[in-house]
Amino acid sequence: MVITRLVVCAVLAAVVSLTSRLDAQAPPSPYFPPAGAWETQSPAALGMDPMALAEAIRFAQGRDSTRAMDFSDQERIFGTLLGSVPTRRAATNGLVIYKGYVVATFGDPTSVDPTYSVAKSLLATVAGVAVREGRLMVDAPVGRTVRDGGYDSPRNAQVTWKMHLQQESEWEGELWGKSHDFIGRAAFGEGARAPRSLQPPGTFYEYNDVRINRFALSLLRTFGRPVPDVFRTDVMDPIGASSSWKWVPYVNSYVDDDGVRMASVSGGTRWGGGMWIDAWDLARVGYLWLRGGRWGTRQIVPAAFVKEALTPSAHGPDYGYLWWLNTKGSHLPGLPRTAYSARGAGGNTITVSPEHDLVVVLRWQQGNEAEVVRRVIAAIR
Repeated sequence: MVITRLVVCAVLAAVVSLTSRLDAQAPPSPYFPPAGAWETQSPAALGMDPMALAEAIRFAQGRDSTRAMDFSDQERIFGTLLGSVPTRRAATNGLVIYKGYVVATFGDPTSVDPTYSVAKSLLATVAGVAVREGRLMVDAPVGRTVRDGGYDSPRNAQVTWKMHLQQESEWEGELWGKSHDFIGRAAFGEGARAPRSLQPPGTFYEYNDVRINRFALSLLRTFGRPVPDVFRTDVMDPIGASSSWKWVPYVNSYVDDDGVRMASVSGGTRWGGGMWIDAWDLARVGYLWLRGGRWGTRQIVPAAFVKEALTPSAHGPDYGYLWWLNTKGSHLPGLPRTAYSARGAGGNTITVSPEHDLVVVLRWQQGNEAEVVRRVIAAIR
């Protein structure tokens, strides 16, 4: 009996010892910044080369966007406006988040500016909330639940949520005075296109803001609420974002939904409006995706949806659910194949490198996103 007790005690002691060693070896829980604050760490404290990081920031700041400071080039580039644009934009700015902490900021990252097509990745985030709530299944036809006439034709009836998310819907129609075909220089500026034959839905990729705007309207119908309201209550408030951002609709993008007049928003600022936001809030969205859709103990976007969203589509140019991927190493040369980014015109980007626990936000930094991030990564020792 004494021997048995000794054996049991020895086993328990071994278990306690092993548990203690495993606890000591376990990685610390990731840091999540509270609302209104984000802890700063010195680069050296996190194992970065301060001089190399400073050089990366100088490189970024030395390449301001070619977009006009007063947006006077907006209609020439994109066509007739449907919504407002600011009177002036900020100069190059941004920040670097490493291991969850701020290690660098530059310019004025508090400037609230249009973020152009970065808004598409934000729409993907809202779609993730809809999946979490059981409001949609990505492989289901949109017209199964959205019955406003936009999916009544035999072609459009085939369009699924996934096709919209991967920009492979080939949806046909007009929305807010803009046609899916992008024909006409007055309406589409330098983005006008030659006519082409439509392909079967789900078989052809085309970057197309009219179809994305249709997707955004379909999300409104699905929630029965304006998309910005969902984004605020279900994403931005839980992750501690500011209240300075605004998702600006077009002057004519209002609909009646169950007797309530609501504004539908766009997936960019191609024709004005769109998401106006600062670098700090964009960094929180990027950090949410870096953490697999989780913020603290709360799963904002389902982890399975995040994984699907970062998987290349069948026909796109290394494209997921409205996120640009790097699985072929071509979109973000010099970065890991697991890196991905949200991209908007004028040099507005969120770049995430999971292998380096890194988020880099660049505003109005023209055409050197991958090189900036590569230089930041080179500073990690």
